[in-house]
Amino acid sequence: MALEYPYQDHPPAGTTVEVVPGVRWLTMPLGGSLTHINLYLLEDHDGFYVVDTGLGNPETAELWDEIFENELGGKPVKGVICTHMHPDHIGQAGMICDKFRCPLYMTRAEYYQAKSFSSMGFGSHHSSWLGEQFYHRYGMPSDFMEKMAAMWQARVSSKDNAAAQAMVMPTAFPSGYRRLEDGDLLTIGDHDWVVEVGSGHSPEHACLHCHSLGIMISGDQILPVITSNVSVHVTEPEANPLKVWMESHDKFLRTPERTLVLPAHNLPFHGIRERLRDLIAHHEDRMLAIEESCVEEPRTALDLLPVLFKRDLDPRQKMMALGEAIAHCHLLMHRNRIERRLDEDGRYRFVSVDPDLARRAHPGQHDAPDDQPMVV
Repeated sequence: MALEYPYQDHPPAGTTVEVVPGVRWLTMPLGGSLTHINLYLLEDHDGFYVVDTGLGNPETAELWDEIFENELGGKPVKGVICTHMHPDHIGQAGMICDKFRCPLYMTRAEYYQAKSFSSMGFGSHHSSWLGEQFYHRYGMPSDFMEKMAAMWQARVSSKDNAAAQAMVMPTAFPSGYRRLEDGDLLTIGDHDWVVEVGSGHSPEHACLHCHSLGIMISGDQILPVITSNVSVHVTEPEANPLKVWMESHDKFLRTPERTLVLPAHNLPFHGIRERLRDLIAHHEDRMLAIEESCVEEPRTALDLLPVLFKRDLDPRQKMMALGEAIAHCHLLMHRNRIERRLDEDGRYRFVSVDPDLARRAHPGQHDAPDDQPMVV
């Protein structure tokens, strides 16, 4: 079945739309090609729970003040639930928790990852020797780190740069939290919300599933139009995030088909199983295309970017694209379909080794490469 969208537009900034009684949808602005993030309010008998918070900038804080003043009917916020640690989801967590003296709810890995990034600065690890080694081994030119440093400095010093806004970290982050785990039950109002944890896009991404309402708040784990970024990063260079991403989506395929999915980006939709199958098939196709590209000669991860993306990329986009290419290669290594070797020039190169590839291959019949990597 094709995806179905019960709403044609997003709520105007500073307002909410009631999806079902007790569940409200609002948006906050983002920079770049993604113009907004979807956030949600869950109404309890004596207050509200906020699900994700938007960026940590003054514009978003002012819009939250409008929401508090006009949309809560005089009730307080009882808690802030953050699906995961990315800046557009946690940016106002500290502000809201401090304003209402209410707890933050997150999974353990997401909370401590957020604490780490908010204290050290989102891009600082790229300037270390670990970053230099990481990008060199996967094929980046020797001056890449210098270009990245210059672009980063320009971005963080420009108040008007949309890409800079998308990387704003929270100005204040709660010093404590209440831990969410897979299978936990949150009773809010007259309904139970089950915490369903996925992974790959982030370490322990919490989705909220209310069976009685037929609703899942999916964060960035399941999006209807764009594909969430699944990358290997400097901080864990041997990670295999695409493996756990695919496993998570296998798990989410158990979700009832008519569930209304409330994502962090794009519009709410029906058709979760169809979308999950499309996402899984897309990444399987990308991996097969990589295998085919590594038959005649070993390739670096940088060499493989045209297999995944069709346009020229600036240094920041190239960094993100490389992380995605590495993630696909690491899963292929795990499946014993490619091997990685460290050559004398200090570069990793990948070569296809599965003798069954000739039967599986279909060169020239793959999905078109994506335009560019997504921040989300």
